[in-house]
Amino acid sequence: MSKWDPERYLQFKNQRTQPAVDLAMRVKKYNPKSIVDLGCGPGNSTDVLHKCFKESKIIGIDNSKEMIDKAKANYPDLKFEVCSATDITDKYDMIFSNACIQWIPEHNRLLPKLFDNLNKNGVLAIQIPINAEEPLLKIMDETVREEKWGFNETLIETNATLLPEEYFDILSSLTNEFDIWETVYYHKMPSVDSMVDWIKGTRLRPYINALDEKTADKLVTRITEDAKAIYKVQRNGEFIFRFRRLFMTAVKLGD
Repeated sequence: MSKWDPERYLQFKNQRTQPAVDLAMRVKKYNPKSIVDLGCGPGNSTDVLHKCFKESKIIGIDNSKEMIDKAKANYPDLKFEVCSATDITDKYDMIFSNACIQWIPEHNRLLPKLFDNLNKNGVLAIQIPINAEEPLLKIMDETVREEKWGFNETLIETNATLLPEEYFDILSSLTNEFDIWETVYYHKMPSVDSMVDWIKGTRLRPYINALDEKTADKLVTRITEDAKAIYKVQRNGEFIFRFRRLFMTAVKLGD
């Protein structure tokens, strides 16, 4: 597994955290006593939950030791643990996940498994990026598939997300009380280079790590140049990086 760089990830902390804030506000009414934050990264989403649910017992988990170390350093009063989302065994009043499960395959099995880890009347709250059609992401996907870079098929990312209608069917098989909605964030970016820096902290990360430094620089330069040919500057000199995200909540109804 390619290592995560917490510092690069946090370069856009406010933009990455806002969906967690929006999701937490949506489920605040449930007032859970226990919460697990799946894929907590450097702890920013866990801190959102702590501020929203001050009396709750909260733990943030992530399978990246680098991210957990950063989370512990950033938020020493909160609890964090290295653990994969698929390995949780305890039950919680809320399972919260901000931009994590897109890295995990087989959502038709994952969501029922997570639902089983809820207490009665517990709530599943998930946000996942569904931004594959954004020009920068399409450029990246097309570029890394070129033979010249030498990436094997196991490294090429396959999008684990399903269609919203498919998530609807999964959740409706689990409960009658669920909601699905989308939000498109229009992030203000100072340059196309900064947009590429964004994906260097997430989607582009494994490809960069698989190359030597010189070749990785060529890959990033190629993607950046192609993106600059598409993205147009706004009147104020900034650029818009559109980011589409899917939200889901589902309640495990008691008997």
